[in-house]
Amino acid sequence: MEQVAPLKFARFVCLTLALSAVAPHVSAQFHLQFDPGQRIWSMENSVVRAVFQLTEQGMFEFRSLTDIGSGNIWAPPPNYRSSPIRFRLQEANFDEHTAYRLVRQAAAAAPRRSYRQSIELEDLRGYGRVLLELEMFEKQPVLRYRIRFQNLRPQAVRMLDADMAAWSFDDRGKAFRAFYVNQWVHGGANGNFEPIPRTLAGTGAPVQLFTGAYGQHCTWLALRDEQDRGLFAGWEFDGRANAILRRYESGSRVDLSAPIQELGRPLAANGTFQIPAAFLGVFQGDWDEAGYRTQRFAEAALTRDLPGGNFPWIVWDSWMYRTDIDEPTLRRNAEIAASLGAEVFVVDLGWARQIGDWRADPVKFPSGLRALSDYVHSLGMKFGLHLPLAEAAATAPVLRNNPDWTSSQSYGYFSAESLCLSHRPVRNWIAGEITRLIDDFQLDWILQDGENMVKRCTKTTHTHDPQDSNYSNAVDGLNWVVQTMLTRRPAVHWENCEDGGNMMTFNMVRNYVTSIAADDSGPMTTRQAIYGITYPFPPRYSDRYMPDEELDTYKTRSYMFGGPWILMNRLAQMRPEDLELLKSEIALYKTLRERIRDGKVYHLSARPAENRIDALQSHHQETDTSVILAFRPTAAANAYRARPKGLKPERSYRVRFQDDRRLLTMTGAQIMEGGIRINLPGMWTAEFAYIEPIAN
Repeated sequence: MEQVAPLKFARFVCLTLALSAVAPHVSAQFHLQFDPGQRIWSMENSVVRAVFQLTEQGMFEFRSLTDIGSGNIWAPPPNYRSSPIRFRLQEANFDEHTAYRLVRQAAAAAPRRSYRQSIELEDLRGYGRVLLELEMFEKQPVLRYRIRFQNLRPQAVRMLDADMAAWSFDDRGKAFRAFYVNQWVHGGANGNFEPIPRTLAGTGAPVQLFTGAYGQHCTWLALRDEQDRGLFAGWEFDGRANAILRRYESGSRVDLSAPIQELGRPLAANGTFQIPAAFLGVFQGDWDEAGYRTQRFAEAALTRDLPGGNFPWIVWDSWMYRTDIDEPTLRRNAEIAASLGAEVFVVDLGWARQIGDWRADPVKFPSGLRALSDYVHSLGMKFGLHLPLAEAAATAPVLRNNPDWTSSQSYGYFSAESLCLSHRPVRNWIAGEITRLIDDFQLDWILQDGENMVKRCTKTTHTHDPQDSNYSNAVDGLNWVVQTMLTRRPAVHWENCEDGGNMMTFNMVRNYVTSIAADDSGPMTTRQAIYGITYPFPPRYSDRYMPDEELDTYKTRSYMFGGPWILMNRLAQMRPEDLELLKSEIALYKTLRERIRDGKVYHLSARPAENRIDALQSHHQETDTSVILAFRPTAAANAYRARPKGLKPERSYRVRFQDDRRLLTMTGAQIMEGGIRINLPGMWTAEFAYIEPIAN
């Protein structure tokens, strides 16, 4: 980074041109300016502008976040200080009242069509330095940020509290609603991605989210006032955090915070601590708009690259056989799966000698698992394995030889013990085992499973600090293992599964290409999960497990919206007519998958329930096409009046259906105002409506 110096406009233009030569994807839409006299930073990307200042007193303060398109300005109340820097050492607080000196600042092009402003501050008490990195991405109405602290004391200090979302905003006298989403909690018993709207009381009463692995909620929330002027926020941390949203009517203020739970990180002299990155975005509209802006930002800035242009894939998984699998059974299912159009073949739990003993069972696989992998590849499919990498049976060699490698709390995954991933010998062993498995079996896909991937461990015999279990097991443990493997074997794709969908975070999307939603729980529960999960997360992060063997289109189509469609059917036991139906439905899914993956989700109906019709729309903005998926469980009505959104009012469209032979021609205004009648003549039926523009 460069030393502090006046950054004049002419120099800024030269800097932009020079960086564009190095990073051609960085657009001239970015404007980053630093006023050295006022010590004000302004950065914008043509859709959003953020302003910060280091005041004369040395306080680093948030000034404003502006939605350039609508003109909406989010700023702290007048004469109120707000700073994104908020953490606590054992000896001192760092917040909006902390005085700093500016050490250096710099602006540079960054990956994925972004620009980064770095600001390094040293607190005047001499405790340490703070590096704040602010990022904006091309055409995204979002500010992403992260904070790192370096201990300058000659002795060790302990980080006790760190806030990933420290913001305060003027409420401008408006009423506010908050919106967030459950995870799949304890097998769905305590949550199945239910959307939760809340009105913020003016008394400061908190709206609270318990997020991260084994938490209650996804790491995302949205907020909007009575004029549909909105903010959304997310944090990139797989560990547990307790996010809080409050409104103080007397102070005309809305406060947001997302502190890490149970933090107790020791920092040696010159040691550093990285607060997980987070983001703050603006929107104008409803919750669908908040979700879509979040999803497009996530795909642009955070997610793993798509495995291929035709992703999400059709996957077959052996779980309906439970652990009663063997080589002949799997070979026969592989043949059928390939003939149906499956693209990935996954061997689920039961392939190994036991959990934690990651060698193929020689009785089940006398030819070896590599022979099965080679056979699957010969059929044109990718080969994957189920791997609960943080679990081991007590009798597995790894625990017989290393009994202290368990975490202090075990979570009971199929009677196995939990391993402490932040204990360095454990994580090194796991990374070595996964490398061996990938190479020996030529893996293309890993289904990561387990019960709470961020374990709780307070053992004093491990390499992590016993007071820092949550952060250590998330960052130094799980993240280290997965990121190490992605570096070593980048061609292998990872699917996230934790007790179903119970680690839905914006760090998860950085490591995995998809995530399970509601486990193998049936058509209704699956649609309920998809309804909620497609608010905060891109549709590809919602794969579905279909276990049924006797099929109809109500069942098959209940699994088509979202990421990979994962078949768990015992194919060798299915009737010919069911296999024929499945083959045709897979072909149908393949015509829809990329459009749904990249489209804007509109939640047209209320959340699915047995006594009413439910419908989701995906609108692909580039092609101006839509598909609506409608389902009738036991509802009395035999039709649904869908009112699609996102169309151009003056444009003419053709409306057709998957089963119904009607063909309609209507303007966008007629479709959106009057709606489309979708016929569902019987109970447990499904119908798709397609809306396509007519060329002039």
